[in-house]
Amino acid sequence: MERIIIFVVLSVPLVILSWRTLFSMKSHGLYRFLAWECMAWLLSTNYRFWFNEPGSLNQVFSWICLLLSIYLVVAGVILLKRSGKPENKRTEKELYQFERTTQLVETGIYKYIRHPLYSSLLFLSWGIFLKNISAETGIIALLSSAFLYFTALADEKECIVYFGEKYREYMKSTKRFLPFIL
Repeated sequence: MERIIIFVVLSVPLVILSWRTLFSMKSHGLYRFLAWECMAWLLSTNYRFWFNEPGSLNQVFSWICLLLSIYLVVAGVILLKRSGKPENKRTEKELYQFERTTQLVETGIYKYIRHPLYSSLLFLSWGIFLKNISAETGIIALLSSAFLYFTALADEKECIVYFGEKYREYMKSTKRFLPFIL
């Protein structure tokens, strides 16, 4: 019961943040919301194990994933705001203000990966999963990863519509989530 209450408490702000995209199958926001919901379930399940056995291998890898998650989201958002030149002239209601970029960002972490913010969420999901590994949380972490993959695909379609051929060329020179790998 406690897990359900925590999940609902975590879900309410996620629904509020995502309400504009919840019914748009073409928007990357719907898939991102579903990934966030998976992360909320993971957190409601594994929060009790956050500091258990701090020197264990799974805890060490968990903290590495969580720290990478923080780095990627901070670096990604800063670059979007500085180099992406977000403006209100982009009127897509599904986009948050910092996503309304008018310039394609190809520097910093974006030189190597197209989606550092989604990579951040991947690392967050797997970092939470590693706190207490189970079949249930493994399935949820895989679901979260799948939703983030669909998020990236939808986002790329949106970027091709806005940035055109320049984005297609950018896609050829970068990986989706992990530099040089994936």
